[in-house]
Amino acid sequence: MAQAWAFLLPVLVLGSYVTSLFFPSYISNPLCGGDGGRSLFLCAQAPKDQDPSPAVSTMYKTAFHFQPAKNWMNDPSGPMYFNGIYHEFYQYNLNGPIFGDIVWGHSVSTDLVNWIGLEPALVRDTPSDIDGCWTGSVTILPGGKPIIIYTGGDIDQHQAQNIAFPKNRSDPYLREWIKAPNNPVLRPDEPGMNSIEFRDPTTGWIGPDGLWRMAVGGELNGYSAALLYKSEDFLNWTKVDHPLYSHNGSNMWECPDFFAVLPGNNAGLDLSAAIPQGAKHALKMSVDSVDKYMIGVYDLQRDAFVPDNVVDDRRLWLRIDYGTFYASKSFFDSNKNRRIIWGWSRETDSPSDDLEKGWAGLHTIPRTIWLAGDGKQLLQWPVEEIESLRTNEISHQGIELNKGDLFEIKEVDAFQADVEIDFELASIDDADPFDPSWLLDPEKHCGEAGASVPGGIGPFGLVILASDNMDEHTEVYFRVYKSQEKYMVLMCSDLRRSSLRPDLEKPAYGGFFEFDLEKERKISLRTLIDRSAVESFGGGGRVCITSRVYPAVLADVGRAHIYAFNNGSATVRVPQLSAWTMRKAQVNVEKGWSAI
Repeated sequence: MAQAWAFLLPVLVLGSYVTSLFFPSYISNPLCGGDGGRSLFLCAQAPKDQDPSPAVSTMYKTAFHFQPAKNWMNDPSGPMYFNGIYHEFYQYNLNGPIFGDIVWGHSVSTDLVNWIGLEPALVRDTPSDIDGCWTGSVTILPGGKPIIIYTGGDIDQHQAQNIAFPKNRSDPYLREWIKAPNNPVLRPDEPGMNSIEFRDPTTGWIGPDGLWRMAVGGELNGYSAALLYKSEDFLNWTKVDHPLYSHNGSNMWECPDFFAVLPGNNAGLDLSAAIPQGAKHALKMSVDSVDKYMIGVYDLQRDAFVPDNVVDDRRLWLRIDYGTFYASKSFFDSNKNRRIIWGWSRETDSPSDDLEKGWAGLHTIPRTIWLAGDGKQLLQWPVEEIESLRTNEISHQGIELNKGDLFEIKEVDAFQADVEIDFELASIDDADPFDPSWLLDPEKHCGEAGASVPGGIGPFGLVILASDNMDEHTEVYFRVYKSQEKYMVLMCSDLRRSSLRPDLEKPAYGGFFEFDLEKERKISLRTLIDRSAVESFGGGGRVCITSRVYPAVLADVGRAHIYAFNNGSATVRVPQLSAWTMRKAQVNVEKGWSAI
């Protein structure tokens, strides 16, 4: 049975401390008192920051996310499946846990879960990449010939595109790569181009004329653009007289990605193969510190991407992930006929913390990505292989959560867990009205309408990484609103009380999605907790939020709690709740090269 949150507090012991677990002390909370004690969980003083313990350097290292054994990492670069092996290349600093001296790290796997670290595939050793071997892609040419195309920076920080080939294709790990003698193969020497804003080439694809194409992020006459290039042999490239797509914004598009998707079909498509009728295309770009995308069609006659809806205000563009997620890269997995996407999740502690830890950055769990049945947005879900780490399943059915109720999910490791929960709405009549202006800044709305602020339907969701007295906790939850023609669901991941430690970024992330509550009363939430990394998938993957958290309780006492909760007026039922402890994966522990 669910419990009222107030009953979880040792009131007699805590004494005057029991004044709001979620509500800042400097805001008057009208719910404090007058309700028989149920709302006491809303009434505690805001926690005071405390210094990290010495255990910080090891306790926040993840157990099943991809990251090297040490040092700095950022963008995924050129993921691929080739001859039975998954390859993950990534931006890596061999010399320490700060950005700089970037080379291409390289790891291999047979299951996308356990990884062997290899020697770097590319290092800074030629004039065209001496400033860094930046982000790029891998394309598999006919005859099974993989080729890397990547951005290099010269001594003056001018950017150009370079090519590399595997030295020995019979090596299953493709350990060594040879750079083309004519590098760089592509320079930003056309009129209107910016030589220091020209990077991150996409995977190549073959057009109907048999020529290769690729897009490169850049600036064209001061505007954002995915620049389009053609080639007969993938070695000699010519700029097309128009971009694949451009926008009048002044921010450069980093890490563009372009791929085909079928509405309502989670099978992946190889962009160089015949694209079935009815397929759409997705154009993704990294801009404004997040990854955004558009859905549209690839007009073969014009050789251009045409979005279904042109939205000038970038704040309204759809996002791959609404949290700490950037520079994502996808690839077609021919092994299981799916498209998989990775993203980089940076640290949100301080640089001094990173130096103490000896590492910084990780990649999100690889996700299958596909187009929703209505053709309006992309959906994402963790690859099925990650479920191989599940153990010690806990299952509950038929839970009823009234306003102010908590239900503790026990007997799983709260620091390494996978939680799947369905919320069923008893009534949709109590939904509060929706204000379209909230779409411009959902994070602000999550901050203003936190879990302590009751609504008609919601907030309801999970409280995770909670200390015994709840002075540290992270909330992942939903609110349901009614617009004139549809229901809008706000999903939030609120980190503002996630840690007592100082010098951390602790925002409230959020994103909206449409939901047909007339047909479907259940809203699903899946949250994977991996020490300092939390990934949440709402509404079947309609909104995804990656968060980085550093609770002091993890380093200090090694014990935390997970709860399902409801703080809305409407009762919420939980027909199914399943949770697992997640075992530790072997990530870059076994080494194909002793120095990594």
